[in-house]
Amino acid sequence: MSDDPVLRLERELGLFMRRARAAAAGVSRDVHPDLDPSAYSLMSAVAADPGTRASDLADRLGVGRGTMSRQLARLERLGLVAREADPRDSRSHPLTLTAEGARRLAAARTARREWFRAALGSWGPQELEDLAEQLARLNTALGERARATGSDTPGA
Repeated sequence: MSDDPVLRLERELGLFMRRARAAAAGVSRDVHPDLDPSAYSLMSAVAADPGTRASDLADRLGVGRGTMSRQLARLERLGLVAREADPRDSRSHPLTLTAEGARRLAAARTARREWFRAALGSWGPQELEDLAEQLARLNTALGERARATGSDTPGA
């Protein structure tokens, strides 16, 4: 094993991301068995910003508008998201969670937080705060690098 801290960080982040993807798939299935892993993030974004437009959501989440449209159509068919007509702009359809969507999202969030609390039960409050601070710092650095290079992809 190398003593290079960047290599260790890369390994740990790789493992973390694989686990995060698996957890996202599980949480999305908890919301509804027919949802793909990205649905939880999408519903969370709509819950955080009710009335947001699909195009704004696509930009914020870094996906194409066609992809966003397909994902939203699935959530609509399942009765979890609604597109409302905007009386000021006939082209715009602000998004909201339905009552059922909000209920299912809240239940999934509760289960996810309980899982994290159990997994991190031996950690003290300061350790959790320190980790959150370092992750925020990492996200800031990665975002700044992506803006500077015009890409989220290393080597691009």
